Amino acid sequence: MSLSANRTSLVQRALNKVELLGNRLPHPTLLFVYLSAFILVLSAIAAGFQLQALHPISGETISAVNLLSVDGLHKILANTVTNFTHFAPVGTVLVAMLGIGVAEKSGLFDVALRASVHKAPSTLLTAMVVFTGVMSSIAADAGYVVLIPLAAIIFQSAGRHPLAGIAAAFAGVSGGYSANLLIGPVDAMLAGLSTEAAHLVAQDYQVSATANYYFMVASTFLVTFVGTWITQRWIEPRLLESSPMNTLVDVNNGEDKNHTLTQLDKRGLRAVGLLTIIVTALLLWGLVPADGLLRNPETGSILRSPFIQGIVVIIAVYALLAGIVFARVSGRWHSNGEAITAMESAMASMASYLVLMFFAAQFVSYFAWSNLGAVSAIQGAQLLQSWDLSPTLLLAGFVVMAASINLLIGSASAKWALLAPIFVPMLLLAGISPEATQMAFRVGDSSTNIITPLMPYFGVVVAYVQRYQPTAGIGTIMSMMLPYSVGFLIVWSGLMVLWLTLGLPLGPS
Repeated sequence: MSLSANRTSLVQRALNKVELLGNRLPHPTLLFVYLSAFILVLSAIAAGFQLQALHPISGETISAVNLLSVDGLHKILANTVTNFTHFAPVGTVLVAMLGIGVAEKSGLFDVALRASVHKAPSTLLTAMVVFTGVMSSIAADAGYVVLIPLAAIIFQSAGRHPLAGIAAAFAGVSGGYSANLLIGPVDAMLAGLSTEAAHLVAQDYQVSATANYYFMVASTFLVTFVGTWITQRWIEPRLLESSPMNTLVDVNNGEDKNHTLTQLDKRGLRAVGLLTIIVTALLLWGLVPADGLLRNPETGSILRSPFIQGIVVIIAVYALLAGIVFARVSGRWHSNGEAITAMESAMASMASYLVLMFFAAQFVSYFAWSNLGAVSAIQGAQLLQSWDLSPTLLLAGFVVMAASINLLIGSASAKWALLAPIFVPMLLLAGISPEATQMAFRVGDSSTNIITPLMPYFGVVVAYVQRYQPTAGIGTIMSMMLPYSVGFLIVWSGLMVLWLTLGLPLGPS
């Protein structure tokens, strides 16, 4: 056996091991059930050993609290409901999904994604596919369902390798999941969890949904460039050599016609474009004047203003109106009552998220009540400070950790709900803001999304590839997407380091 074959076999065995290990982990929701029980037991042990730490800011001595006591039981019974209803990621994400659900169910996202790719010049086709994939995260899962199979069809129609289209789209949709030019549900969810985690050591700290906005805008173009370069420099030439076009199944028989836009679709998009101009003008009217009604009424600043604090509501209302306008103008809906049905459908799709967040909220609350979060954060921060590492180096290490954990836990919300209560306060006490810690998590999490079989849509992508290459399997997808994952991790981390070195703001707040 050749050296290269040995290396391939070794990589394949390693990937198989990761998949096997990941599949043995409990469901993300069950993970938080077990962790909540573990914290209760650990709180009793820690209190028995009189575990404590000195808060470096307030000078207060913080001691571990036994939750397996009469007082602990009373607190759990009295606060279980409010733990959930007051949990920051719940309300903001649900509000965002009310509007975005209408835009999705109306067909607006579907048509907008198809229009974006169809209008791309042949020389910019790859870049447009990757860019549209990155932007599709605002539309929840539409990128996986619409863009990835569509990219394969368009690539094959253009005489290019369809699997390269799938790879480019998947890289944008999943690898660039945390980047975007718009604020969306993922920003609200992450910011809510970061806020809850920061409260373990700083009660008044608030992380805004716009906390990483500037960095994510720059990341959108970076991911687009890197994804395009890797597709054209590495992926497509390799696919043409290993899986020539004449060995693939042609699934284009009339299917491309089903993805062309109708006149009504185009009319609906034009109406949404007009609505966008009107909404933008109204926002500028409230922001540009020094006494604009969307500015902070006390300071006149846009920072910490009603606009920044209400950005999720503004996006939800815009998405709601855009969905209704598109559906009515395109003839898809005939009454506004269908928008209510779309909202109900969007809320139904959030059932698994709500169940996960219920138990995550209990875990975070138990962690806070027991003081284990504060004590571990203080002691961890002291350990980090004794190492005398720069904040940039600490965050780079956290990127690698997040990327590694992503191979075992597929859900972004589950990962951050698990990591944030530990690392946000610890790094905050070490002088690193929650916004920066959250940014590092997003870089690591997104970079390895495309090579973990535990990502919910990984199996769907395998099915897309098998339409063209029936013999393809999980290893096929992993080997195809690994160059993107490595490229994103290196270059994106480099951007983060440069950003921090230059002291650039991560977002407007």
